[in-house]
Amino acid sequence: MRDLFIEKLYDISKKPYQKFLKKNEPWKITHKELLLMPEQTLGFHLGHFLSKHGFEIQSKLEDHDVFHVLTNTGITVPEEIGMQYFLFGNGKRSLYLYMVIATGTLFYPDKIGYFENQYLRGKNAFQFHNLDYFKMLSIPLKTIQTTFKIK
Repeated sequence: MRDLFIEKLYDISKKPYQKFLKKNEPWKITHKELLLMPEQTLGFHLGHFLSKHGFEIQSKLEDHDVFHVLTNTGITVPEEIGMQYFLFGNGKRSLYLYMVIATGTLFYPDKIGYFENQYLRGKNAFQFHNLDYFKMLSIPLKTIQTTFKIK
């Protein structure tokens, strides 16, 4: 029940967030084009992630799925919240992040140990949340993860 409530909050907040708060240009690439990239690249792994879960690239929100790939984070509600904790530990600050962490902590007090672990993982990594990932799609995934100590 709590998963459905959190997912509904996300659905309600996504469109205004994309339209009014995200100022970046949308990527001009499809997940099928990503799958044509060499297998070791971030782009290929992103395309695979999107295909595996039946997702399309979300305009202006492309970095979100890149974070899933880089941090090897799943798509359950607690994992989504955990990824925001990871990003918070890595230095990311946004209204959306604060909203997810606040509601996630409130609705999932039983996951606080997991959230704390994700926060520490983000804190121990070199800051990567603010990179231009479109320009990095051809770089091997493992190279990015190793360079930024993303474990």
